[in-house]
Amino acid sequence: CPSALLRDRAGSGSQGARITHSLRYLHSASSGIPGFPGFVTVVLVDGQPFSYYDSNIRRELPRQSWMVQTEDPDFWERRTQSSFVNEQVFKRKVAMIKPRFNLTGGVHVVQLLYGCEWDEETGDIKGQWQFGHNGEDILALDLKTNTWMESTTVASFSNKNEDWVIQMNNYLSQGCPDQLKKYVSHGRSTLMRTESPSVSLLQKNFLSPVRCHATGFYPNRAVMFWRKDGNEIHAGVEKGEILPNNDGTFQMSVDLKLLSDTPEKEGYECVFQFSGVNESIITKLEESNIRTNGRKKLKVLKVELCICVALSVYLPEPAGNILVEECLVPDASSKSAMSC
Repeated sequence: CPSALLRDRAGSGSQGARITHSLRYLHSASSGIPGFPGFVTVVLVDGQPFSYYDSNIRRELPRQSWMVQTEDPDFWERRTQSSFVNEQVFKRKVAMIKPRFNLTGGVHVVQLLYGCEWDEETGDIKGQWQFGHNGEDILALDLKTNTWMESTTVASFSNKNEDWVIQMNNYLSQGCPDQLKKYVSHGRSTLMRTESPSVSLLQKNFLSPVRCHATGFYPNRAVMFWRKDGNEIHAGVEKGEILPNNDGTFQMSVDLKLLSDTPEKEGYECVFQFSGVNESIITKLEESNIRTNGRKKLKVLKVELCICVALSVYLPEPAGNILVEECLVPDASSKSAMSC
């Protein structure tokens, strides 16, 4: 699971109506997971799966129809070759990590995340390179200073390869943005589409928070919050992360903790908004809008209790660093990609 490396970095961002596009490569190598590929590569454009490769299929496969239609026939063969090289490198890195960290047995996952962001309005470019083990970021490249940022557990193992750092920085600041701009041009109609969510109010039982859940929306540049009498509230509110769905859309939730079973619900609303858009999807907190089995079950139990008392019948209730020193070719289809 790429949560540590991808959290808050999964897709394109926004600032007002500005749009930031992103291209990211995630390489994951694992051991100790029966039936799971030992190596997986996922390429993301604006948070959308662009291509996929694993050590079982040994092929780079497109995940967007617009890429199949626009790229030359040899593009995917070149992508396959790049991923195969990276697979061999990562297998060696997993083998290196175990003895150096004195780890035996169990599950081990090594991940590398790198890529770039491009602000379509300002032209600003930001690069990213991070290396992790078992969900912990242990090594990152500061592209402003060309220096390493290390965790204490891996500091003694990193190799200060200045030439490699310069090559990677050049790719992330030039080659990667060039590729990203091309991909955005090919897939603009898909990447820039808007799909509104389905919004529901959910509650497990009368003691649980009321969850406002939105799913099926695109893009992921969105916010959701609770408000009362027109004002956003923060007390008793817990916001969740924006998560991807299997169909390329997104979902998110925000919980509201009510103080009693029968609060004054008038004036409470859940608000969903796309960033940079004035229109909102508003769902009022009303009993009829809440989907739950808990309240219905409570009413049934009350009826059963009355019947039992009336008949005097008792019915019992059921029980119930390793621095990647070898050259990783980011994209063999790019002339600016690094070579060993």
